[in-house]
This record gives sequence, C-alpha cells and structure tokens, in this order.
Amino acid sequence: MSRLTVMLGIVGIVGLPLTLGGCAGALLVGALAGAAGGGYAAAQERGVNGAVSDLQIETNLESAFAAADPALNEGITTTVYQGRVLYVEVAPPRATWDVTKDAWITARIRSELMLDPDIRSGNYTIDTQKGSVYLIGSARSQAELERATRIARYIPDVRRVVTYVELRPGAPVAEQPLPSPARAGSSAPIQSPQGS
Repeated sequence: MSRLTVMLGIVGIVGLPLTLGGCAGALLVGALAGAAGGGYAAAQERGVNGAVSDLQIETNLESAFAAADPALNEGITTTVYQGRVLYVEVAPPRATWDVTKDAWITARIRSELMLDPDIRSGNYTIDTQKGSVYLIGSARSQAELERATRIARYIPDVRRVVTYVELRPGAPVAEQPLPSPARAGSSAPIQSPQGS
C-alpha cells in the first residue's frame, strides 16, 4: 500500500501544474524554478546581490536598445557578469540549426565544467555564437582559467574560445567584508603600505 501512496504523491506533484491550469500552475513551476535559480546565484562568487545587479544592468541595456530600435535586440546578445558587459553581434540572423548547435556547445561546456572538481563552474557564464565561445566570469587561479579554456576549446564544433575572465584569488566577492561607511565617504588620502 505504501508504494501506491508514493506513486500517487509523485503523480500529484508532477501533474499539479496541469490540473491547476492557467496561472496557478505556472506560478508553482515558476516558484520552483526561482528557488533553484536563487541557489545557483548564491553558489556563484558574485553572490545573489551581484547576480541581481547584473540582471538589472542587462535588463536596462536591453530596454534601452528596444526603445531606440526594436530590431537591435534581434542582432545582439548581452551578457553581464560582475558589472562587466559583453555584447556579441550576430548578423545576419542565424538558422535554427546554428542556434541549436550553439546551445548544444554551451550545454556541453557547462556540463564539463560542472564535472571538473578543480573548476568552480558557477563563476563562468558561457555565450556561444556561430561556434565562437565567449567565457566571462572569474577564476580562482591561472590554472583554473587555463583548464576551463582548454575544456571549451576541445568540444566538437568550437571554432574559437574568447575569454573575458578575471583572476580573483582569495575569498569570493560575496564573502568579502563590506567597506565601512566612515571609510567609504572619507576623502582623506590613504597611505600606501610601503610608505611614500
């Protein structure tokens, strides 16, 4: 009897969005996806605040493009990581097969990075356009950066790899202490450690 109860529970959870219909089902699925996305953002070096800030920058830029000329958003992809913006122009529009192949390349690189214990994969954003892979993010060491670049380079159908990755040894940005308010507003000069 317990097996039947478990199966009914699973069917109920999976089928709940379908049975609720309309917005209620979408809200439930959206809430679950949001919780997973929040966990992913928290695991990144930039933290949740950095991810939210980057999303806000990306949204503002794409809105500005749409206000200037709605066709601009079709030919440009925007990626933002730690306040750094990567624009990639794609002209003319790509065929469905090319878009699918690029998505496959991105997914393959993401999975390889996630499986490598020496790479903190959450710190990398991957954008693939016409076989060109753009890595943006932060690496904890030069060895990690070289390893991530090598993984991307050896995926089939990758034409080139362009890295816009910062080296950030030490504590992740999200774990670093915030500057004190008195120090941040101070205009007093700061002496160098060597004493000038």
